[in-house]
Amino acid sequence: QVQLVESGGGLVQAGASLRLSCTASGRTFSGYTMGWFRQAPGKEREFVAHVSRSGGSTYYADSVKGRFTISRDNAKNTVYLQMNSLKPEDTAVYYCAADPRPWVGQRMDYWGKGTLVTVSS
Repeated sequence: QVQLVESGGGLVQAGASLRLSCTASGRTFSGYTMGWFRQAPGKEREFVAHVSRSGGSTYYADSVKGRFTISRDNAKNTVYLQMNSLKPEDTAVYYCAADPRPWVGQRMDYWGKGTLVTVSS
């Protein structure tokens, strides 16, 4: 079992930056592919970014490419999502997810409870 706890959400103005953190407890963190997803009000949950177990490979949704950066610190059991140039359409609950397999998208085994990001115009 892996427990995931997100933090760092909040209310910001358009153009601002936020850094989300997700800390894992339980099994060996470095053995898990980590991802960030988000769900806006009235919309389905969507992929944002993911990072390989070593941190050497990262992937982004087109909507956040160039503005968001995913990274991980395996020594701290933490994955980060640095979000710059935030837009109102980035408003959503952001979820951290983990899986011991290579990237499996929405079928990841473990999920946090989410942290709310609200971007005002």
